[in-house]
Amino acid sequence: MATHMSPSQCLSWQHLFHLFQPLAWHDESSIHTLKKSRHELHPQDTLKPPVRSSATQRTDMGMFNRLRCGVPDSPPHKGSQGGRRHKRYVLFGGRWEKNDLTYKIMRFPWQMTEDKVRRVFQEALRVWSDVTPLTFTEVHTTEADIVIDFNRFWHGDNLPFDGPGGILAHAFFPRTHRAGDIHFDYDESWTAGNDMGTDLLHVAVHEFGHVLGLQHSLEPAAIMSPFYNFSYPLELSEDDKQGIQYLYGPRPYVPPPPSPPGSVETNEIPPHKPDACHTDFDAVSVIRGELFFFKDGYTWRLRDGRLQDGYPALASRHWRGIPEHIDATFEDKTGNIWFFQDHFYWVFDAEQQIKGPDWLQSLGLHESPVQAVLRWKEAAEHHIYFFCSGSYWRFDPLQNLMDPAYARRISHDWHGIPDDIDAAFQDQYGYAVFISRRHYWKVDPMSRRVLEGYPRHVGMDFFGCTGS
Repeated sequence: MATHMSPSQCLSWQHLFHLFQPLAWHDESSIHTLKKSRHELHPQDTLKPPVRSSATQRTDMGMFNRLRCGVPDSPPHKGSQGGRRHKRYVLFGGRWEKNDLTYKIMRFPWQMTEDKVRRVFQEALRVWSDVTPLTFTEVHTTEADIVIDFNRFWHGDNLPFDGPGGILAHAFFPRTHRAGDIHFDYDESWTAGNDMGTDLLHVAVHEFGHVLGLQHSLEPAAIMSPFYNFSYPLELSEDDKQGIQYLYGPRPYVPPPPSPPGSVETNEIPPHKPDACHTDFDAVSVIRGELFFFKDGYTWRLRDGRLQDGYPALASRHWRGIPEHIDATFEDKTGNIWFFQDHFYWVFDAEQQIKGPDWLQSLGLHESPVQAVLRWKEAAEHHIYFFCSGSYWRFDPLQNLMDPAYARRISHDWHGIPDDIDAAFQDQYGYAVFISRRHYWKVDPMSRRVLEGYPRHVGMDFFGCTGS
């Protein structure tokens, strides 16, 4: 993730070489990869480290996983007194002199549809507009403030890309000769919402930060940190917010519009929010790295095992158009979210509905409703299992077809769990979790047997309830 620098600021390869030494990327194979096709590394490039052998990954996995942005960190501020802590975010020194910015996309990566790429960029820009007065509008005219392009090798700015791996992208600060330009390497394995390649959303949010005037942050957890980490949910750290709001100010408060003249107030009682400590759940799924519980049109959102503020909230707040009651849900490896209710299903890309309602029979499943869906990652394989009435099926979402070798009995392959399942998901440790009413079972991924000590209470373990 990178930015424009004047020639006087550019570091030589030797300086960048020493810059990467603490990350253990200074072996001979690393240098060869970073200088692929005799292309010398430029500090304006976004980098992905070279592929290593499994043995090397085991010895320094902690370092290797911290993918490094090619822009050198800014030097410490001069004149600091007594080691006093300064603000961590760093500004380039320029900003846009207007808040309403336009952008256009010149070309697209081959791995995703144009609509998908547009939604990724909309989501990336919304990350910044949610905390500032900035607005972003896509245009298709010849002029735009921000110009996004996917290029290969030499592409007109003396900063050539190098094929898969190595350099990912570069961007240009405000008040520079190419202000607003963002270039992504067309040859990367771009993905959206998963770790099967390079996540376009994460790179785009970082690059937009540079285009708006932010340098690299000294805060490791910040979006603007020089280290790229794939993680969901993606959100700005407090350091990122302070930096961008220093440049543009906070998002102004807009009071809700007054009731129109002649409107009639009613005594309608708002729907009763279910209590997680005294209810069962319609569906549960890991979505964007967070755990969502669903019940009667409401959802609870747990991040790192903690219930987030403002929940339960209406599920339609996240996914407008989903049915009030859902039977099952899961997120596929492309990042699309599937919802099931009775004989129908819906598919969402983030908050955008892209399919549905469609008949379940079109997927080759003639049993309905679906009681639970489990996305099960085994080694490099991702399997989707549908559970219904004591049986289960394996589904291929890319072909929208059921495996003809199924159905199979749940009791035959998943030992110790009940046939009547309300929800299922795979936790961060690889265990399958099955929920029935207010209890849950945890299943070993190797033996597919329930662990000792289960079932346990959902409310007590996930929501901190004192009794169930």
